[in-house]
Amino acid sequence: MIVFSNTTPIIALSSIQRLDLLPHLFGRIHLVKEVVDECEAGGTIAVPSLREFDWLTIVESTSISNPSLFLELDKGEKHTLDMAQKYHADWVLIDEKIGRNMAEYLDLRVTGILGVLLKAKQQGLITSFLECVTTMRNHGIYYHPDLIKKLLNQIGES
Repeated sequence: MIVFSNTTPIIALSSIQRLDLLPHLFGRIHLVKEVVDECEAGGTIAVPSLREFDWLTIVESTSISNPSLFLELDKGEKHTLDMAQKYHADWVLIDEKIGRNMAEYLDLRVTGILGVLLKAKQQGLITSFLECVTTMRNHGIYYHPDLIKKLLNQIGES
């Protein structure tokens, strides 16, 4: 299975110290160098050195095939979607709405961090979806409360 991740899912999982969920759920994760650079640049949430994880493959981006398609996206999103398409990825992990829309337009299967957490909860890898979302919110990562409520009801956790 080929899975590419954008920056936000990496940061969100780092905020709850659960990057380990990715290899448990997807096996190997591909990151374009631009995403690694964004994570290394730092921010309010500390991301561990991604180069040290043996389950991550860092991909050197090539020239973007259709740059006009990606005008609204940041550098990490552009290269993630472009390389995911070139690699015929099975999944793309991305949270930003414009990026998700573009991925779907490109016929890429998309999930975001909430989908990752739902899958982790269903597989017994986390005890509480709500606890993870609350911790992320405490670190400044927000999702619409109605969506959270809907997902909590879906998994029987409220």
